[in-house]
Amino acid sequence: MSLLAISRGLLFAAALLTAACGKPPVPEKVVEKKSSEAPLRVEYFHVDAATAGGVAGAITFRGDKPARHAISMEADEGCQKASAGKPVYEEGVLLGQNSGLANAFVYIQAGLEGKKFEPNTEAVVLDQHGCMFVPRIVGIRAGQTLDLKNGDAVSHNVHPIPANNREWNQEQAPQAPTVEHRFARPEIMIPVKCNIHAWMHAYIGVVDHPYFAVTGLDGTFEWKNVPPGDYTVAVWHEKLGRQERQIHVAAAGRAAVNFTYR
Repeated sequence: MSLLAISRGLLFAAALLTAACGKPPVPEKVVEKKSSEAPLRVEYFHVDAATAGGVAGAITFRGDKPARHAISMEADEGCQKASAGKPVYEEGVLLGQNSGLANAFVYIQAGLEGKKFEPNTEAVVLDQHGCMFVPRIVGIRAGQTLDLKNGDAVSHNVHPIPANNREWNQEQAPQAPTVEHRFARPEIMIPVKCNIHAWMHAYIGVVDHPYFAVTGLDGTFEWKNVPPGDYTVAVWHEKLGRQERQIHVAAAGRAAVNFTYR
């Protein structure tokens, strides 16, 4: 072979090598791996009907009955019409027969740790009627739906001010459609105001279990299907403060717990 032919061959091989080095690498085929892990299933606690007990009690007030204070609604003609000319009173301390204290929020404060209960799918209603929040005290589960309604012929504004949940501010025109809200975490208690009518107040108690109650005029409450154990029961009142009691619920037994404000 001539030197010329060898030189041409070497030049051709070098050209091929240069071209090959200049080519971008062929990307590897990416294979998506599907996770075989199933989503975590929530394990709810179910009370054993054979050992379930109950708790009952009453919240009472002893002493001179506080004076009632009338609310002036002169700032809003629509609110004056809603009350039909009748006086509207502040319901901070509302008493019934046998000294029963209404609007007290009572709940199990401790003793249920580690137990997760099935969510409540029923909505709790907070209405605005007669330029007042109805009811004044609301009890609700964390994650449960709160339905806001405006039954008045005037506009209102619902403004909860929580410390452990997201704050929101909901304006509602007269007879506006129902608006849904939820509170993600327990909190005792969340004050609620209306930015339009300064006299409108409500309070919302959020818990992560079904053992709570808002007392009526008789001041009584009762919980059924309570698992046996030792508990701290607490009561909250917007004007009279908080109290606590320790109780024991025996298997298939009943425990009584009463609170007195003075």
